[in-house]
Amino acid sequence: MMLHIPEVLTPEELAHCRSVLEKADWQDGKATAGQQSAKAKYNLQLPLNHPQHRELAELILRALGRNRIFNSAVVPFRVVPPLFNRYDPGMGFGAHVDNAVRPIPDSGGMRVRTDVSATLFLSHPEEYDGGELCIYDEAGMQEIKLPAGDMIVYDTTVLHSVAPVTRGSRWASFFWTQSMVRDESRRRVLYDLDRAIMDLRTRLSDHDPAVLQLVNCYHNLMRQWCDL
Repeated sequence: MMLHIPEVLTPEELAHCRSVLEKADWQDGKATAGQQSAKAKYNLQLPLNHPQHRELAELILRALGRNRIFNSAVVPFRVVPPLFNRYDPGMGFGAHVDNAVRPIPDSGGMRVRTDVSATLFLSHPEEYDGGELCIYDEAGMQEIKLPAGDMIVYDTTVLHSVAPVTRGSRWASFFWTQSMVRDESRRRVLYDLDRAIMDLRTRLSDHDPAVLQLVNCYHNLMRQWCDL
């Protein structure tokens, strides 16, 4: 499932992220790439030991925690702390696959199965040319370029790339989530069911029998499908 989630960050949060990143000392993005993907990766990243990295990562994690769409669609169990990248003219990232398992820094060896990938755009579309996130699936190639503060989530299983930037600079945060529901088709069923429940709740009372029956079905499916 690929899903556009608008306005993940407030204008104030976005402005703060951009202010910090404007002053940052960036490093070669190959530092966090696997052996194969490093050969196709040409970008810059905010170092993990940068003084403001933890602050910005925690800001985004808080934004995710309050975002109903993200939590409904992804059913998160663990989130790899967000990373930050930058593409200047001539930089891009060829088609690649993300690692199936990633470590969580400073966690004592904890690792995460990467079920869902996310890119949170931090640059306004008019600030750069190129830089589209390209996702290759059964529908073909889809090019994604979203407003600053918006996020795209998609299955980590698909090939994807970042088109070369030809003007300006493209900044983004990216991260991976291990879902409580491993199977993508089941996550979609739960998301569709949750949306139907929310729609009914706007038109009926929370205690309407139809609403209660659907809520019961939702939680029974969660009990069957959750992997904790």
